[in-house]
Amino acid sequence: MAKQEENVPITELVRVYVPATVPMLAVLRAEGRLSDAATVAHAVTPALREWYAEGDEEELEYVAFTRAAQEALRLLRQDDTAPRRRVVISADVPTAALVREDVELGSSTVRLPEAVRFAQVASIHVDDAEAVETVGAAAAAVEEALSGDPDAQFTVDSAEDHELAWYAVSELDELL
Repeated sequence: MAKQEENVPITELVRVYVPATVPMLAVLRAEGRLSDAATVAHAVTPALREWYAEGDEEELEYVAFTRAAQEALRLLRQDDTAPRRRVVISADVPTAALVREDVELGSSTVRLPEAVRFAQVASIHVDDAEAVETVGAAAAAVEEALSGDPDAQFTVDSAEDHELAWYAVSELDELL
């Protein structure tokens, strides 16, 4: 274990999953950070941990990741010009910087008080081209699904049949 220097605090980091779109990735590359609008993320919160008492850390992270991918559908619905591909940015941020969004049991939602910087990004996850049609339909139906429409929920759930591909941060230029 590395020895801590005196008077230098160790910053504990937590992995967050930030829902995004391809145009948001372009902002990340151009400005070195996500826009300030991208402050909602998902993480393994105490409320999520309590809800999934039997889940191990990997399962809990998958739940938070999946919820970020679902939130990416809402971002796509708001941006008609964005390619119909869900994006999730995995980033490591200081634990102290997280603001729990709500205390609902099972919630993974957190708020980031500032934009995620490029240096905090651990990896990028994006739908493959074969998912575009399904993701487009899911983005169009996401609000109705949230309102309880079972047919719309089926359409949204269909997007989860497509796994997001993993990309290293160094591959961002190739993604764009």
